Order: sequence, then structure tokens, then C-alpha cells
Amino acid sequence: MVRGLLIALIVIVVLVGGVAAWAVSVNNQLVGLDQNVAEKWAQVQNVYQRRADLVPNLVETVKGFATQERTVLEEVTRARASATSIQLTPQALNDPKALERFQAAQNQLSGALSRLLVTVERYPELKSNQNFLTLQSQLEGTENRITVERQRFNEAVREYNTRLRLFPGSL
Repeated sequence: MVRGLLIALIVIVVLVGGVAAWAVSVNNQLVGLDQNVAEKWAQVQNVYQRRADLVPNLVETVKGFATQERTVLEEVTRARASATSIQLTPQALNDPKALERFQAAQNQLSGALSRLLVTVERYPELKSNQNFLTLQSQLEGTENRITVERQRFNEAVREYNTRLRLFPGSL
């Protein structure tokens, strides 16, 4: 009789321990995926910051050749200030309004840079300036990095959301 109770107690302890270990494992996987999302978002912000860091040099280079394009240069400078003033933490990603403000500021900077590059087309001597060409190349590379990092971020979010919604993450 005592032996039967002891075996039953051992079986219950093993089952409870197994369920607890499984729950801890699932939780750890979700935490790891959440950290991956935060890491990918940090990379997105890094490449956006890299783009913003290129703007002052680009504006100064263009200013030396196209002083009459003052309004375009001021627009780029304002857009950069707006884009760099909004920092979006991984926790704030769940706030649609904050994400919308961040993306609007980034879109404003993208639009201003596009208008600046269109303006540059009217200045052949600027288009052949080595410093401008280098900055333009860096800007193009950075735009490509933004696209890649955003795709990686979206993939990490998709993986996290899928794991969260599937059993046992949905418990």
C-alpha cells in the first residue's frame, strides 16, 4: 500500500515537473522571439539614423552649388530634425499612434530627400562632384539597408506572432 502511494506520488511529481519544464521552455522561446523582434527593430532604427546622419553633409554639399534652392534644403533639414526627434522603443511598437508618427516622419524625410535629388538634376557640376557622388551612393546603399532591415524586422514579428498564436503559446 505504501509502495503504491509512493509510486503514485513519484508519477505525479514527474508529471508536474514535466509540465513545469515544458511551460518554462515555451516561455523561454517566446522571450527569445520577443528579444529578436527588439533586436531587429534596433537595426531598423540604426539604418534610419545612418540615413539621417548623411543629410547634413548632403545639404552642405548641395548648398555650395545650389544656393538658390534654399527652400528645398530647409525642407530636408526640417524633415531630418523631425525624423531624428522621434525614437520608437520596442515597447512602443504596440502603440499604433506612435508607430504612425514615426513612419510619417521617416516618410517626410524620404520625400524631402527625393525632392532634393530631383533638384540636383538641374546642376550638372554638382552631379559630377565627387563628394556629392559619394554621398549619393551612401544614401542609396542606406535606403537599400532600410528595406532589408525592415523586411528582417517584419519576419521576426511574423515568427513571434505565429508562435504566440499557435498552441502552446496561445495558452
